[in-house]
Amino acid sequence: MKIIILGAGQVGGTLAEHLASEANDITVVDTDADRLRNLGDRLDIRTVYGRASFPSVLRQAGADDADMLVAVTNSDETNMVACQVAYTLFHTPTKIARVREPAYLLRGELFSNEALPVDVLISPEQVVTNYIKRLIEHPGSLQVIDFAAGKAQLVAVRAYYGGPLVGQELQQIRQHMPNVDTRVAAIFRRNQPILPKGDTVIEADDEVFFIAAKADIRAVMGEMRRLDDNYRRIVIAGGGHIGERLAEAIEHRYQVKIIEANPARCRYLSDTLDNTIILQGSSSDRDLLIEENINDADVFLALTNDDEANIMSSLLAKRLGARKVMCIINNPAYVDLVQGGEIDIAISPQLATIGTLLTHVRRGDIVSAHSLRRGAAEAIEVVAHGDSRSSKVVGRAIEKIGLPPGTTIGAVIRAEQVLIAHDDTVIESGDHVILFLVDKKHIRDVERLFQAGLTFF
Repeated sequence: MKIIILGAGQVGGTLAEHLASEANDITVVDTDADRLRNLGDRLDIRTVYGRASFPSVLRQAGADDADMLVAVTNSDETNMVACQVAYTLFHTPTKIARVREPAYLLRGELFSNEALPVDVLISPEQVVTNYIKRLIEHPGSLQVIDFAAGKAQLVAVRAYYGGPLVGQELQQIRQHMPNVDTRVAAIFRRNQPILPKGDTVIEADDEVFFIAAKADIRAVMGEMRRLDDNYRRIVIAGGGHIGERLAEAIEHRYQVKIIEANPARCRYLSDTLDNTIILQGSSSDRDLLIEENINDADVFLALTNDDEANIMSSLLAKRLGARKVMCIINNPAYVDLVQGGEIDIAISPQLATIGTLLTHVRRGDIVSAHSLRRGAAEAIEVVAHGDSRSSKVVGRAIEKIGLPPGTTIGAVIRAEQVLIAHDDTVIESGDHVILFLVDKKHIRDVERLFQAGLTFF
């Protein structure tokens, strides 16, 4: 697929890295020559220097025959105008734009071929807000992903000493929970993937990815680790777009406080939010944290734009007694350094956003795609089409499907029913199939497996 990426920042660069490794024809456009040089030295891609919305620059980037334009510059206006130019002059089939400003997003009628021709809108702040909200709803989880509009969920947890299944074979799950069906999709042990089998033994500190119907998630988590109590008291450091959206989404279910340094922003948040307590000050102020009983907080979330400030305030909150601490880390190099120690979860906004973009880049009828383990693995939801003659999966039991190496089918969603995958489960046309890939280099093989008379999406 020929893809033009506008913007060589964190999201654009990470997306280029993902897609270049999958034999796509990638061109990146930016006005920062150093960033382009760095990307060009590391990846097998073309780079073009210039303003992303200029017709001449887009033509130089190959817009005449591009399959897709992904506009992820730092300017909403540049992204929208670039999509307009690509539609009007080059008839680019698929146009994706990152738009951050809520004033634009609230006006849905703005985005159509008759107005601003953007096919897919990406709001990183909303993606990250939803990501954090799911973590809060599932205490003890490392990552939570919805499939089939939330009917099934893929959850990552760290197995703890004393968990009922730790030290036992996976096939014991059914004996422990005869009324709950689940499947372990993958295990990462000391950062190495293990494809689970019935006789695989779960060890303490394993990172376990399992899939189950949404109603069964908490029961399965209890088999892997001691269940955490539900969260009640949430402290958010940073009242920016993400902090505001998260507070708005959870303030009616939890006790929420926001610590924000900017007085004008504090006044705005006080006027906008209903039940959230707004505190003006620094989230690294030890006296303020103690005064606000940080030792009673169930979750401390550092959501500012400053990685170092997020890390330091999270470490301080943890030392002062916060039960769980999570922080946003924009620099990917920091994520592996800080997660799993004093900081329980490090959230990478660009990796959370990449999954949304991958959904529209993948070939086949892909409903959703999610980047896992900092991009090393991927979970996808794909719709099976055709019949036993035209499809390599429809009408076949899972044990008869030639899945690529490192690939497992975790579940099948059929209408309103969640079917956890077993060897004798037969795939039917129209089924939503949830797959987990521990090695992304086989993604093209998976796409081909499900291509029965499909076109690019």
